[in-house]
Amino acid sequence: MSDKNEKLMRELHQQEKIIIHSEADLKYHLYRFGDYLAKREGYNEHTGIDAVHFYIIQKYNWLPSQVFSMNSSDIRFLLAEEMSGWTLPKDAVL
Repeated sequence: MSDKNEKLMRELHQQEKIIIHSEADLKYHLYRFGDYLAKREGYNEHTGIDAVHFYIIQKYNWLPSQVFSMNSSDIRFLLAEEMSGWTLPKDAVL
C-alpha cells in the first residue's frame, strides 16, 4: 500500500472512531433518559433502555416486538420533544 493510501486509511479509521464514539454517547444519553422516565413515571421494575421501551409501549399502545425492533435513532426521534431541555445528570457524565 502506498504512503498516500496508508494516510487515507488512517484518516478513515479516525473518522470511524469519532462516529462510533458519537453513537455510543447518544445511546448512553438515551439509557440515562430512561432512568429519568422511570423516576418520573414511577416505574418499579424498569430502568434505562427498558424504561424507554416500556414508556413507548404504554404511550403509543404498540406491541413490545414493534418497539424492540426500533433502532436508537428512531427512539430518539419519538422522544425528541420530551427530551428537549433534559440534560444528563451531573453524576452520569462520563
